[in-house]
Amino acid sequence: MTGDGERMLGGLLDATQLSAMEDLPGLVAEYGRPAGFSQTMIYVADLQQQLLVPLAGQHDVFGERLQPIRIDATMAGRAFRGVEVVGARHVMDPAAPEYVPALPDSDGPQRLWVPLLSGTERIGVLGVTVPQGSASVRLLAGRLASLVSLLLISKRSYSDSYARLVRARPMALSAEVLWNLLPPGAFADDRVVVSAALEPAYEVGGDAYDYAIDGDTLHVSIFDAMGHDTAAGLTATIAIGSARTSRRRGTTLPATSEAIDAAIAEQFTGRFATGVLAALDLRTGELTWVNRGHHPPLVIRGGRQVATLTSEPDPPMGLGWEVSTGLLRYQLEPGDRLLFYTDGIIEAQSPDGELFGLERFIDFVIRREADGMSAPETLRRLVQTILEHQRGRLQDDATVLTVEWCSHRQQPLILESTRVVPPERCTE
Repeated sequence: MTGDGERMLGGLLDATQLSAMEDLPGLVAEYGRPAGFSQTMIYVADLQQQLLVPLAGQHDVFGERLQPIRIDATMAGRAFRGVEVVGARHVMDPAAPEYVPALPDSDGPQRLWVPLLSGTERIGVLGVTVPQGSASVRLLAGRLASLVSLLLISKRSYSDSYARLVRARPMALSAEVLWNLLPPGAFADDRVVVSAALEPAYEVGGDAYDYAIDGDTLHVSIFDAMGHDTAAGLTATIAIGSARTSRRRGTTLPATSEAIDAAIAEQFTGRFATGVLAALDLRTGELTWVNRGHHPPLVIRGGRQVATLTSEPDPPMGLGWEVSTGLLRYQLEPGDRLLFYTDGIIEAQSPDGELFGLERFIDFVIRREADGMSAPETLRRLVQTILEHQRGRLQDDATVLTVEWCSHRQQPLILESTRVVPPERCTE
C-alpha cells in the first residue's frame, strides 16, 4: 500500500472517531483526495434491497443532489448484486446501464463501483473515480470500501437519519420492534453460509428468525406467531428472547421450546407461535431440531430436493400442550442447503387466486443455485418474485432462511480485493 493510501485510511479512521453519520461522506471525500480518489459517493441499500440510497448531503459533478438508483439493471447495482468491483471509463452516472464496459488495468481515469460489505452482509456501494484502473488502485479502493463499511455499521445503530434513509415509507410498531432484534440477513465463514429474508418489511407482524454461532455449533430458529398485529410481533419477540436466554444457558432444544411455550403463555392467553429450533454441528454436519407445529425444513443437494424433514410435529408454543416427539436428527452431506420458511412464502396468492406454492419455491432456489448465484442474492430475488406474484402486497408475513454447510459458495460473498483464504475446516 502506498504512503498516500496509508494516510488516507489512517486519517479517515482517526477523523471519524468523534464524527456522526452525516459527516462520513465529507470525510471520505477529504481523505480520499490526496490518494487520487475523487467524486466519492456512498450509497446504502434500502430495507427491501430494491434501491441504493445516497447518504445525505452528496452531490454529483453538476452540483445536483444525488438520487436513489435501482439495484437491478445499473452499474452500481451490479456491484451490489454480484459483490464485485465494477469499473468503466468516463461514466459518472450511477444509474448508467450495466453493459458499459469495465476496463481494468487501463490508462486514464476510471469510475469504480465497490460493494460495501460487513462480513458478508451487503450494505451498499461506494462510487469513486480513480486515476487508473490498475490492480493496486482497485485494491486500495476495496480497502477504503471496507473501512467505510465498518464505519457505517458502527454508527448506524444509533442514527435515526440512517434509519429514515433506508425506509421507503413509515414502519408499523411490530416491525420496528422486530427489525431491531433480528441478526443481519447474511453471515458466512469457511464452513457455513446463512442467509435470511423477511417481508413485508414495513408491516411484518409475527414472523421472525434468529441464528448464532457458538464454537462449532450453528443455532438457527424461525418463528411464525399467530396474527398480523402488534400482539403477534410481541409474541415473536418473546419467542426470540426466550430462545436466546435458554440457548446461552446451554439448555437443550426440547427444553428451550418448552421455555418459549411457558414465556408466551405467561404474557398472553390464546396466543401461540409455531417454529423450528435447530442446531448444526459444523464439524460433522449433524443437524438436530425440534418442530413446534411448523413447516418442515427442506434439504437441497446436488441441484435437487433430497429430503423433507418431516416428523410428527409437537404443538405450537404458547398453548401449554404436552410435547411428545422431542429431538430429531438428520445427517447432512458437504454442500447441502437447508431451507426454513414460513407459510407466507408458499401461500403467497396472486390476484386471480394462484398460490406461489412449494414446488415453485424449491425450483426457484435450485435454478438460482445452478446459475452460481449467491444465497443472499437468491433470497433477494425470491422476495421480489413473490411480491410481484402478489402485485406488491403480501397477505401474510413471508420469511425464508437458508443454511449451506461446507458448500464453498461463500467465496462469491467476499470482495476479491479483501479476500483472505481461511484454513480449510470442511470435510469432503
